[in-house]
Amino acid sequence: MTIGQMFEQSGVLTLLGMGTVFGFLIILIASITLVGKIIQSMGLGEEEPVKSKPSARSANADAAVTAAITAAVTEYRATH
Repeated sequence: MTIGQMFEQSGVLTLLGMGTVFGFLIILIASITLVGKIIQSMGLGEEEPVKSKPSARSANADAAVTAAITAAVTEYRATH
């Protein structure tokens, strides 16, 4: 087998592999789109999630975390 034949065979194999992957991705995109349309037509995707307001406890926890991070950064800068 000559080098030219090996290059030809490797090119064909590369194109075949890339074509297979591209075909699979096309099928995957089409099936996901189809399932999305089916779900929308059934009315399952129309529900809006319930938005919860952050509680005062969460705000206090955020403030405590912010204070701890600020103290840690200040301490690090002071020692380095």
